Amino acid sequence: MKITDVKAYPVWVGHRNLCLVKVETDEGITGWGESGLSSREKAVAGAVDHFREFLIGKDAGRIGAIWQEVYRGQYFEGGRVLTAALSAIDIALWDIRGKALNIPIHALLGGKQRDRVQCFVTSIKPHDETLIEEVNQFIANGWKVIRTAAGDMAAGTVNIDKSVSNTASVLTELRSEIGPDIVLGIDFHSRLSVAEAARFCQKMPSGTLDFLEEPIRYQSVEAYEALRKMTDVPFAIGEECSDKWQFAPLIERGLTNYARIDVCNVGGITEAMKVAAMAETHYIDVMPHDPLGPICTAASLQICAAIPNCGWYEVAPYALRDGDEEGLYFEHAPHEENCALEITDRPGHGVLVNEEAVEAASFKFWEAPRMTRPDGSFTNW
Repeated sequence: MKITDVKAYPVWVGHRNLCLVKVETDEGITGWGESGLSSREKAVAGAVDHFREFLIGKDAGRIGAIWQEVYRGQYFEGGRVLTAALSAIDIALWDIRGKALNIPIHALLGGKQRDRVQCFVTSIKPHDETLIEEVNQFIANGWKVIRTAAGDMAAGTVNIDKSVSNTASVLTELRSEIGPDIVLGIDFHSRLSVAEAARFCQKMPSGTLDFLEEPIRYQSVEAYEALRKMTDVPFAIGEECSDKWQFAPLIERGLTNYARIDVCNVGGITEAMKVAAMAETHYIDVMPHDPLGPICTAASLQICAAIPNCGWYEVAPYALRDGDEEGLYFEHAPHEENCALEITDRPGHGVLVNEEAVEAASFKFWEAPRMTRPDGSFTNW
């Protein structure tokens, strides 16, 4: 089965841009993948166009060999743009293989080890009484694992010192109210310095948080090692990593306790399975990162089905799953039910794409909110 075309669709779908990639074959079987480099979808589409030139004519079943050629086929290998494009192509090739054999991808990865994946829900309420109210409502609706966000995510000025103090106070009160059985975490979106993250953790009693997600940027392993010595809160790190080499020191040095693999950025299913295996050797659970569309979810669930070390799955209130209610763009998109996601047995990753609707959609220029500190300097969103 030969590849005959590779197409990238950077388009506004639902309420955000997605970069979808379609791989076509001479047997009429097509596969769909998704890239995760949010707000830089056109850069990914450009990389896909480069790769298309040498992918046409390749055997679509040689997924591992294609991964190596795409990753190493230029002097400057790797990098987020290239691995985001590679991720989408890789997912599409696995989708093709499953469809060709009329089996789900997880059957190609060793078969299901579970039928469903427990999810966690996220509150993006301000760090005040409204957060406590929403968390209590989540618990009343059956949620056992709850994550809070790093406060106001809109563009504007953020006072980190004040935020650290307010958030620690509210989370301490929240833990006292909900008791010890609910799993509680927070995503700081890489906004903090080592000192700020340490101060935040030290302002709360031990056991307040079950995980702290992305408190600082991942690039400095030494910075995470310093922070690790200052707090006993488990870390959930890895959504920024774009290949197994970037994940390796975080796993091998015990710096991530939950591996936040993003299948649409890390290099697709091929690379995600290697990272998951690496994590397994260190008794680390995978907690997939997924703020994207249904293909990301479907591909991630295939991995979750096949690995032994699967933790909780992200269900975010801003995810596209809630932005395509009429099924205009996708069929058989995964949907959370009873705080879990079921593993599908449909061929491939299970999601079908309405290409006509995608082609009719247009790209909308969007930039992430720009956050500044009180002194006017930029900080992370």
